[in-house]
Amino acid sequence: MAEVKLHGGWASPFSNKVVWALKLKGIPYEYIEEDLYNKSASLLKYNPVHKMIPVLVHGEKPVCESMVILEYIEEMWPQNPSLMPSDPYDRAQARFWIKFAEDKGVAVWKMFFSTGQVLENAMKAALEMLQTVEKHGLGEKKFFNGDNIGLADLAFGAIAYWLQVLEDVMGVKLFESHKFPSLHEWFENFRKVPVIEENLPNQHEMVIAFKRRRETLVTSA
Repeated sequence: MAEVKLHGGWASPFSNKVVWALKLKGIPYEYIEEDLYNKSASLLKYNPVHKMIPVLVHGEKPVCESMVILEYIEEMWPQNPSLMPSDPYDRAQARFWIKFAEDKGVAVWKMFFSTGQVLENAMKAALEMLQTVEKHGLGEKKFFNGDNIGLADLAFGAIAYWLQVLEDVMGVKLFESHKFPSLHEWFENFRKVPVIEENLPNQHEMVIAFKRRRETLVTSA
């Protein structure tokens, strides 16, 4: 098998989604931690358009953007296990929720980078996203993919775990168990999957890092 490398960042939800997929598939890879304030020549070479992480390099061929990378991983290594349903309709539903997570999950990060009315609007959008997924996303299923974890779970798992970090940093509470019981049950199932549990970045360390970043953003605004 051609060599696989991942250029990423330890506290990045986008990088961690790719780590989870590679680990779930059992694909050996070399991980390269990138300093986004001092980007490596390799990162600039492999992602000259956005110059951002994550970048998967497979046999010297780079693939950029986290969900594009996940789709590539699924298509290149469809076995061990499949992270998309086999039924065409179920696959379409999974793609719908993946797209929803990409489009609406932006509100969570907008919260982190905002203050004042922009922050209030972002919090409202994040709540609306959670409410929609709570009402329509899972139904009676354990995971978005049914009984097994899939790409849609990775997409929302990154939002849920990092949202809890940002809540601690900003002193707000949106993802409350009594308001979102279905989502909370799903998230507990998600984070208890051994591969996920073993590859979650340390929450305390992330709170410290994001709090420092948040203070810099607010004081320079």
